Amino acid sequence: MALFDNGTVSHTESARSGSAGVTLLAPLALLLVWGGVTVGGVVPPYILPSPIQVLLVLVGRFPVMLPHILSTLEATVLGIVVALATASVLGVIMAIVPAVRRALYPLIIVTQTVPLIALAPLFILWFGFGLLPRILVVGLVCFFPILVSLMEGLSSVDSDQIDLLRSMGASRLDLFLRAQVPASVPHLFAGLRISATYSVMGAVIGEWLGGSEGIGVYMLRSQKAFALDRVFAAILVVVLFSFLVFGIVVGLQYLATPWMRTEKRIIR
Repeated sequence: MALFDNGTVSHTESARSGSAGVTLLAPLALLLVWGGVTVGGVVPPYILPSPIQVLLVLVGRFPVMLPHILSTLEATVLGIVVALATASVLGVIMAIVPAVRRALYPLIIVTQTVPLIALAPLFILWFGFGLLPRILVVGLVCFFPILVSLMEGLSSVDSDQIDLLRSMGASRLDLFLRAQVPASVPHLFAGLRISATYSVMGAVIGEWLGGSEGIGVYMLRSQKAFALDRVFAAILVVVLFSFLVFGIVVGLQYLATPWMRTEKRIIR
């Protein structure tokens, strides 16, 4: 039995390592193509800096970028928190009271049809050039995916489970807490994962349109100075931030949904 288990575990570990290698294949290929194009002289460095040059700029100017990085991170985290709190409260109300859902759902869809680049200047005119407009931009970007996913999850409970709980004398609150909430958690995190990929972008857009600090502001200043290596360094920071926020959401989902932790064993 021990031999069988060891063989299964080793085979699973090898499969995971192979999967990780395939995941890294595309980024490595992109870096190789990028480096080959720039080092080979196909594209001049003032148009497309090399990956090594971008990395050196990021390391060398990190003390200058750090206040901007922290400002963008603050707006991103607070924006996601505001979107999560607002979408959770509104989603529960709309799921419990169908009349509220019918009244508000079209208005919520309308808010998503208005271009973000048109709303951000209004936020700046109404709330100034501080942190609040950027938080609102991030919150607006993250709000809709969270709300839709949560409402879908609250309405995805199996009818047989509802009938079973009712036959056991469960109240409306018991049905909500014991059936709807657990069923909605995976859907909620699905919406959070979508929001996480857009959150940093929303913060940067808010900074572009009127922020006083942040990676978006640093990017604009570098662009006006024709320092493309600094622009690419800022883009690299945005990409890393997006991966960081996404990874945090995945980690929180792992902690919040222990019943979904399944290990796939491969038997040969």
